[in-house]
Amino acid sequence: MRLLIVGHLDGHFTQAAAIAVRKGAKVAHVDTMEKALHALRSGQGADMVMMDVMLPIGSLIEQIQAERIFVPVVACGIGNDTQAAVRAIKDGAKEYIPLPPDVDLIAAVLEAVSQDNHKVIYRDPAMGRIIKLAEQIAPSQASVLITGESGTGKEVIAQFIHSKSKRADQNFISVNCAAIPENLLESELFGHEKGAFTGAVARRVGKFEEANGGTLLLDEVTEMDPRLQAKLLRAIQEREIDRLGGSQPVKIDIRLIATSNRDMMEAVKDGTFREDLYFRLNVFNLQIPPLRKRPQDIGVLADYFIKKYAAANGVLPLPLSDKALAKLEHYSWRGNVRELENTMHRAVLLAEGTRIEDNAIMMTSDLLKLAEESNDDLEAMVTSLDTVAGSDNPLIGRTVADVERDLILNTLNHCLGNRTHAANILGISIRTLRNKLKQYEDEGMKVARG
Repeated sequence: MRLLIVGHLDGHFTQAAAIAVRKGAKVAHVDTMEKALHALRSGQGADMVMMDVMLPIGSLIEQIQAERIFVPVVACGIGNDTQAAVRAIKDGAKEYIPLPPDVDLIAAVLEAVSQDNHKVIYRDPAMGRIIKLAEQIAPSQASVLITGESGTGKEVIAQFIHSKSKRADQNFISVNCAAIPENLLESELFGHEKGAFTGAVARRVGKFEEANGGTLLLDEVTEMDPRLQAKLLRAIQEREIDRLGGSQPVKIDIRLIATSNRDMMEAVKDGTFREDLYFRLNVFNLQIPPLRKRPQDIGVLADYFIKKYAAANGVLPLPLSDKALAKLEHYSWRGNVRELENTMHRAVLLAEGTRIEDNAIMMTSDLLKLAEESNDDLEAMVTSLDTVAGSDNPLIGRTVADVERDLILNTLNHCLGNRTHAANILGISIRTLRNKLKQYEDEGMKVARG
């Protein structure tokens, strides 16, 4: 991971940097907030910022959020300065680390931020074949298209390919094309010059330049607007990009990986995805099987998530009972590995005794059943409309927009804020869901977040 240290703190940051380097991090060091902003805008990038608690942490966080630079900031100070720590957390810092640095604490924070996303956990032969093919194609420079249902682990496979490639010591940069509004995605990808549009307060290097020499992942590429697809195609063909407001093209050297949870040939046929771009991306295609078609992975993944969330919550990792494992293996896993991860997180928190029993295994469908029993509005929406003519029907007198809003917000609540799961259940795209939720937030409504 890439660590950016901001400040000095009497040399204690030098010790922290040395620990981070031993743990595999790439460390850069600047002494002011302004230099930190320059580093983040210029494409140097960072996966985490460690900043002197006496520097204007709140100002840095406010500025990077305004410029859509998403990086966690950790405050550091000499000793246990409670007031400074509280102030930093209120300003948006994710954590406070007392210095001189503790080796285990620094390692834990680095691990928590990186979350070991490149680790591939599998046992099923169906997944084994995918991993073998990924290893074979990793050393090449060819573009890779990874397809599969939402939550199957497409980004994990992309990171695995990067780790086995000749670019492994360079940056791996990911852009979720579905999560960024259309009017901002172009700037996010290609960067912009100062004054290119309202809010462009300084030159900002885009993800293509940030990934230069390494790998760029375009996650859910089929959600990209057709106009941007044309610009992406040119970037791939010419190996150069144009910043917004720029006058000179910028040469790039990247390995491109793209993912999609849609049928891409159908997207080509219905005109939402360019055929020429599809063939540019699809030099190699890895189709990740859904979890229900790789049953031998369920148990080993469940054990991995139990250990992960037991450690995160400070409890002992408990083994699964036979009934609990059977329940997991007989479930359809519409949300795939992501749903299994959430399920095991809940199980770790709900488990009692010396084992995780089946009553601690609560899938998304179980949560929805509980929600239907406890929420009158949601129950009304899913019950029969046989009595629609009756004046006592709770839908009578309500607008379609009101009913839609309640259904979307309740479904998101019961998916614990997971937008991908909610979109799957509602039968709408993640982009449609995101736009609806932004509308509700703008109207002052509270929206659950995962």
